[in-house]
Amino acid sequence: MFNALTMVQNDDGLATAEIREIDDSALPEGDVTVAVEYSTVNYKDGLCLSAKGGGLVRKYPHVPGIDFSGTVEASDDARYKPGDKVVLTGWRVGEVHWGGYAQKARVKADWLVPLPDALTTKQAMAVGTAGFTAMLAVMALEDHGLAPEQGEVLVTGAAGGVGSVATAILANLGYDVAGVTGRPETADYLRDLGATRIVAREELNETVKRPLESETWAGCVDAVGGDMLARVLGQMKYGASVAAVGLAGGAALPATVVPFLLRAVNLLGIDSVMKPYEGRLRAWERIATDLPMDKLESMVQPATLADLPRFGADILKGQVKGRVVVDVNA
Repeated sequence: MFNALTMVQNDDGLATAEIREIDDSALPEGDVTVAVEYSTVNYKDGLCLSAKGGGLVRKYPHVPGIDFSGTVEASDDARYKPGDKVVLTGWRVGEVHWGGYAQKARVKADWLVPLPDALTTKQAMAVGTAGFTAMLAVMALEDHGLAPEQGEVLVTGAAGGVGSVATAILANLGYDVAGVTGRPETADYLRDLGATRIVAREELNETVKRPLESETWAGCVDAVGGDMLARVLGQMKYGASVAAVGLAGGAALPATVVPFLLRAVNLLGIDSVMKPYEGRLRAWERIATDLPMDKLESMVQPATLADLPRFGADILKGQVKGRVVVDVNA
């Protein structure tokens, strides 16, 4: 038996969260059973914790949690043995497959990644999908030629999970980072992570008629999308790239093709859910070396299973700063 935060559908079709004791036999099919130690809270988790499941949950009762880290308890796959430390992000776990808001999880071996020796399971969930996505974005920008001497790198939604980790990684690698935030009270937090300039959201979230503005940014990690992404595209330096990781500001892109044609700007799509295994390994190895652990610790808010409904509601309202680390055994 193990404890899990379980979404249960009521007669009215709406779901509520309950902490339930569940028998091991109820775990879904999979090759590897993991004794979960930590999970975290992402925007998708907030959706899955909502009364209607955010359009992601297909079947109730359901255990959310798109990320988890822990220790292998049993394995039918030769790649993993009991005692191995592992991390999971993505693969629609926590959406259509039971996830990490539980003391045990059973998943396909292909979905797991061995935890780098330099990281603890707690640190892995301070990183989570948000930090993993941030690292993928930085790697994509580098693969397309970004280097510190080229100028400032913009990070939109900088105080959120992806933005916080991206800011810390980029600053650690020697980049000048301009962090965009709509919350003035987060300015000191972003400076502590390494941001050298704070940009008010209001400066960028208004569309302009000109398809091109002054060349300002050498690169960008964009978690906002919408009007802000359209505006930023017109401010990129010649040949620069934007790594698009989110749509907090909307899915529409009211832009023109002019920045792509006249400035050779690149718009790079970043997907962390279905990322192939080799790319995952590379990203986690880079996280272990390029993300300062003291900066990571400063982002963390601790939580328990009982705290999750509150954090789920808060993240949907844009009110979570940094990274929430959930101790599922607390």
